[in-house]
Amino acid sequence: MAIEISIASVELGKEEIEEAVKVLKSGKLIQGEKVKEFEKFFARKVGAKYAVAVSSGTAALHIAYLSLIKPDDEVLVPGFTHISTASMVCFAGGVPVFCDIDPKTFTMDIDDIKKKITSRTRAIAPVHLYGNACEIEEILAIAGEKKLKVIWDAAQAHMTKYRGKDVGCFGDATCYSFYPTKNMTTGEGGMITTNSPELCEKFKLLRSHGQEKKYYHTMLGLHYRMTEVEAAIGIVQLNKLDYFIQRRRENAEHLNRELSPVPKITTPFVENHVEHSYHQYTILLEDGIDRDKLIAYLRDKGICTAIHYPRPVHKQPIFDSTVSLPVCEDISRRILSLPVHPGLTPNDIDYISGSIEESIKD
Repeated sequence: MAIEISIASVELGKEEIEEAVKVLKSGKLIQGEKVKEFEKFFARKVGAKYAVAVSSGTAALHIAYLSLIKPDDEVLVPGFTHISTASMVCFAGGVPVFCDIDPKTFTMDIDDIKKKITSRTRAIAPVHLYGNACEIEEILAIAGEKKLKVIWDAAQAHMTKYRGKDVGCFGDATCYSFYPTKNMTTGEGGMITTNSPELCEKFKLLRSHGQEKKYYHTMLGLHYRMTEVEAAIGIVQLNKLDYFIQRRRENAEHLNRELSPVPKITTPFVENHVEHSYHQYTILLEDGIDRDKLIAYLRDKGICTAIHYPRPVHKQPIFDSTVSLPVCEDISRRILSLPVHPGLTPNDIDYISGSIEESIKD
């Protein structure tokens, strides 16, 4: 039988199916008690005071920006992230200002943040990329000094920790995604955590047509609600999340041991005060390694890989910025994601690392 190792695996079991069926049989499908239960559970899990469930990670970002910036405000975003971090700034009427990233952690470069702040800057939107944490204390210090809001993009960072605390308990708002390949899923869906009761209420209004009570609308809003089926799945997934993250970390450590000695490959860098959640396990390829050739070689061996991301956001046609972000542009040419999901076995990891070593030798 041919070997096939996927880049991601959706970890759904009979418990999720049973809970979803219960909701379907109840006939209570739209946002209700299951969503409330999921929100309370998630807030407790990350150590935030409040959590607001929405229809996607993109919706979470959109609502957070709508709540915290005004038209024409500038928001600092990394040039190396999923496009939604920047595009939702535009949908909220703001202007994304692209910053370079740290060459080791791939998170926002602190010095570039400082350089890009202007009189129009109102917020910073750091991304805990791949599950690695930003330098939270330094960013919060800058935000405090300059009176800026902080909207954290934690779409890939479920259970990432910074100095012993979950990344979901910091700042004005933290936005999560529950897309199928994330560390946990609800099918689609997202969450915003906050410690502000005022922001929590605003998020709730924005997700549901600005409706304070039935047919009584106090602000313009959207239809970004989470369904009861999604919340039921999310509750089960959240109960499994510790195990999922433990497996991802074990797999990453195994990959590190095997790949660290391989020449011309750099394994993920993690600061001592950070606990990476490894939504992605990404290696950097040094000069002399043809990424396309390596991808093809691994594909022939039945190993799937991915590039997150082949083009920096500031170079996307919709933005096509003239700004130069040399680290973003360099990393995009050399980054490669390998399988790290909980479904991998130790033999799978040995096979992946061994195949990479063979390719490098060839």
